Amino acid sequence: MVAQIDNKKKGTSIAIKATTAIKKPKSLTIDTTKGFKNAYKNTKKTNAQKENELKNKGIKPQAKINEERFLKSFKKINGQYQYPRVDQHLGDFRSNSKYVRIICRDYQYPDGDRVTIYINDIPAVYNIVLTQAYQEFKIPLVTGVNKIAFKALNQGTSGPNTAGFKVYDDIGSLISSNEWNLATGAIATLLIVKDN
Repeated sequence: MVAQIDNKKKGTSIAIKATTAIKKPKSLTIDTTKGFKNAYKNTKKTNAQKENELKNKGIKPQAKINEERFLKSFKKINGQYQYPRVDQHLGDFRSNSKYVRIICRDYQYPDGDRVTIYINDIPAVYNIVLTQAYQEFKIPLVTGVNKIAFKALNQGTSGPNTAGFKVYDDIGSLISSNEWNLATGAIATLLIVKDN
């Protein structure tokens, strides 16, 4: 638009002359047939471009940071990630039983998990290979505290070392039923106190 003052003394008159026609903005044009598909593709392209720009500047995307944090807690040995070594306490129990029966098995896919059972820090059953079927072991109890420990010797072909076990007294009553997920060298401990 153009405006001009004709005469300063007599009054003001404005002459308006249109210079260009008004056009509809492109942003208001909506393609209803492919709108969502195109919007999704454009957003994907924009996000990919932003991620590439960040890579070039040395800034890592959040997904990469999360993955590195997760893998940092594992140690890679022979092409396999080793889980952090954390010992597990499986509970404290009382029993006047002469012995306990321990049955255990690999409760996930049998992949060659091996354990050794210790009674009061003395190895009692060596190098058991956990299978899908339960294996049974009879452990005598002494008066006082009986510390039964399961030490993971490996993690099989797909870690961690996984086992399900049950502990019964000498009359067949269930004392404990539990599972463990152990890294190589980690120990799961169960305490049974015998009064007499």
